[in-house]
Amino acid sequence: MTIVTGKAEARRRLQSGRSGVLRKIWDHRADYAYVLPAIAVMLIVIAYPIYYTIELSFFKTPPGLQLRDKTFIGFDNYTAILTSEVFWKVTWNTLIWTLGSTLISFVLGFATALALHRAFIGRGVLRAILIIPWVISAVAASYIWKWIYHSDFGIIGAVLVGLGLADRPPNFIDSVSTVLPSLIVVNIWREFPFAMIMMMAGLQTVPEQLLRAAQVDGASAWQRFWHVTFPHLRNVSTVTILLLAVANFNSFIIPWIMTGGGPSNASHIWITHIYELAFGRQRWGVASAYSVLLFLILMTLGYFYVRALSGNERKEGSA
Repeated sequence: MTIVTGKAEARRRLQSGRSGVLRKIWDHRADYAYVLPAIAVMLIVIAYPIYYTIELSFFKTPPGLQLRDKTFIGFDNYTAILTSEVFWKVTWNTLIWTLGSTLISFVLGFATALALHRAFIGRGVLRAILIIPWVISAVAASYIWKWIYHSDFGIIGAVLVGLGLADRPPNFIDSVSTVLPSLIVVNIWREFPFAMIMMMAGLQTVPEQLLRAAQVDGASAWQRFWHVTFPHLRNVSTVTILLLAVANFNSFIIPWIMTGGGPSNASHIWITHIYELAFGRQRWGVASAYSVLLFLILMTLGYFYVRALSGNERKEGSA
C-alpha cells in the first residue's frame, strides 16, 4: 500500500512539474518570440551540423565527395576506431597534451599571479609583458616557435652548441621522443597568462582583514595561503582548470601548424587526427564517429563547468 501510494505521489509530482514548466513557457510566450530568431539561427548553425555528424558516423562514405552514395554500416566505424592502434596512441597523446598543458599552465599562472599580487616598482609593465603570449595570434606564435625549434637554424640549438652543451642542434619537433613535450612547452607559454589573469582577479576577492587577522595570530605565510587565500580561490581555480582543459582538448592550431601530427603520429591529438581523416583522407564516416566521441567528452567537461558556475552563483546569493 505504501509503495503504491509513493508511486502515485511521484507520478502526481511529475505531472505537476510538467504542467508548471508548460505554464511558465505559455506565460512568457512573448519573451520566447523575441529570442525565436536567435534560436532558429542556433538550430541551423549548431543543431543541424551536430545531428548530421551523428548520422554520418553510422555510414561508410566513399573517398570522394559523393555523400549520397554512403552506405549504412551501423556501429562499424566506432568498432574500427576502438580497435585501432592509432586511436589509442592518439588518445594517449591527447591525455598527455591536455593534462600537461592544463596543470602546468595553471600552476605557473597561479604562481605568477601570487608574485604579481604584491606591489612593487614596474609591476604594471611586467603584467603587460607577461600577457603578450596570450594576446599574440596562435598562428604567428606557432611559426615563431617552429623557427626557434628548427634543427639547423633554431635559436635554442645555436645557443646549446655555442655553450658547448650539445655537439649538434637537437631535433625538438623532428624526433618522436621530444616532439610532444616541445609542443606542450609552446602551449604552456601561450596559456599560462590566461590562468594568471583569472587567478589575479580571484586574489582581489580575498578579504584583507582575514589575512591580517591570521598574521596577528602568528600564522606563517604558508598557513595564511593554505587556510585563508586558497579556500577563497577554490571556485575560480575550478573554473580556470575546466576552461583550460576544454581549450586544450579542442586545441588545433599549434600541433597542426608546427608538426601536422608527425613524425609517425607522435604529435597527433584527437582534433588534428579528425581533421586529417576528414579532409586529408576523406574518411567522413570515421571522422564523424571520432567527432561524436569528442563531443561527448567536451559535453561532460561543459557539464562540470556549468555546475561550477552554478555553485558560485548559489554561494554569492546565500552570502
